Amino acid sequence: MSQIAAVVLVMLATVLIGAFGLRVSRTTSDFYVASRTVSPLWNASAIGGEYLSAASFLGIAGLILTFGADMLWLPVGWTGGYLVLLVLVSAPLRRSGAYTLPDFAEARLESMAVRRLSSVLVVLIGWLYLMPQFQSAGLVFRTITGAPPWTGSLLVAVVVAINVLSGGMRSITFVQAFQYWLKLTALAVPLAFMLLAWWSDGRPGLAPGDEWVLPLHGRDHPMYETYSLILATFLGTMGLPHVLVRFYTNPDGRAARRTTLVVLTLLGAFYLMPAVYGYLGHVYGMPESDTVVIALPGRLVGGPVGDFLTALVTAGAFAAFLSTSSGLTVSVAGVIAQDILRGGVRAFRVATVLAVLVPFALAGVARSLPVATVVGLAFAVAASSFCPLLVLGIWWRRLTTSGAIAGLLAGGGLACAAVVITITGGPHTGWAGSLLAQPAAWTVPVSFTVMAVVSLLTPSRVPRGVARTMVRLHTPETLNVDRGDWRPRFM
Repeated sequence: MSQIAAVVLVMLATVLIGAFGLRVSRTTSDFYVASRTVSPLWNASAIGGEYLSAASFLGIAGLILTFGADMLWLPVGWTGGYLVLLVLVSAPLRRSGAYTLPDFAEARLESMAVRRLSSVLVVLIGWLYLMPQFQSAGLVFRTITGAPPWTGSLLVAVVVAINVLSGGMRSITFVQAFQYWLKLTALAVPLAFMLLAWWSDGRPGLAPGDEWVLPLHGRDHPMYETYSLILATFLGTMGLPHVLVRFYTNPDGRAARRTTLVVLTLLGAFYLMPAVYGYLGHVYGMPESDTVVIALPGRLVGGPVGDFLTALVTAGAFAAFLSTSSGLTVSVAGVIAQDILRGGVRAFRVATVLAVLVPFALAGVARSLPVATVVGLAFAVAASSFCPLLVLGIWWRRLTTSGAIAGLLAGGGLACAAVVITITGGPHTGWAGSLLAQPAAWTVPVSFTVMAVVSLLTPSRVPRGVARTMVRLHTPETLNVDRGDWRPRFM
């Protein structure tokens, strides 16, 4: 009962905080980018809230428990991706004046074709990322209540839809900032009690010769899969639509950089803990699954205190589902509203329903995989599509419309194909299985190469206003230079 009460309290708090956002959300800009008035600390907390998904809260511990220390590359990559984002993307992206990734693509390349293709990829990545959030919510809800998995998925989908419908980006910013600190507390407090229990139990460790501590075991081609995973996580972060849309909410490029620095600190503090959960789970012989974080406090501490700690961790897990799903829903709904429904607050609300319904349905029919595995596939698609577009679009003035389209189709298309085969088909073995399960090592170079080569072969397709656009992207706001007259189409 305490776990159910914790879930109810988290959902009520989420709805109430979202309702507060409704009181201050009135304009289209409020719904899409919170009128670009979010401070770095507040924005960084919100980014931490949405970025630390079910894969971070549950999946990392489960994979470390299963595959050992080699899976520590996941939190390293997911944190390090923000360093790449800080150096290459954050400030120029904010200066672009865009509201979404398709807005940026249209502004930089002056092409509706690139915009439409970018919109399709944003929606696909968002749905791919949302699906495991709903699946994990169903798994956790079944663990604590015995209810069918679709029940937990439906609860999260309904609460997310209510929040986004109520106040858009401004509302979600309040919700996600609260949920970051809730998730941090929900992992840290039980971990402190469990470490005390482990210490009083004589500090048991690993058995001699335990392969858990050895890198590169348990997979067909571990060296390739590890490097492909690193590439996907480091480069995929800058291509995640729900992450990038938060940088549009900063007042200027300097604030965007400060936000990224704070995010690195917040993520580093959080990611220290799931690895310890995975280690303790292995030491105490816990089952290999995504629910080890939920089950471990009751196993090590027990009694009423253990029940309370389990309830706290469960609350944190549902905060992870809600916060990440909210951010993804905002980014997907923003694209659907602008590029299909022609913008405006009413269109945004209709798009929100569509953004939630499709992944909810997919969560019920798709083959269930470890949550971190599916999220890793979303990173691979983002790294293979938007990473080359952003890096070349911001730093290489010779990028052409034809090159951008060819690169997005080649890299993004191949990565999407690998994802579909991995999710719908059975587990593949050998090199084929490794290449499909971790496609970034070959799809990212393909995308960069195709984008660059086709651009060099089509110099006549360089956008006419590229010089003005590059000035807007790279000149600090304090110089008050002319940044052009481009604005999102719904303004």
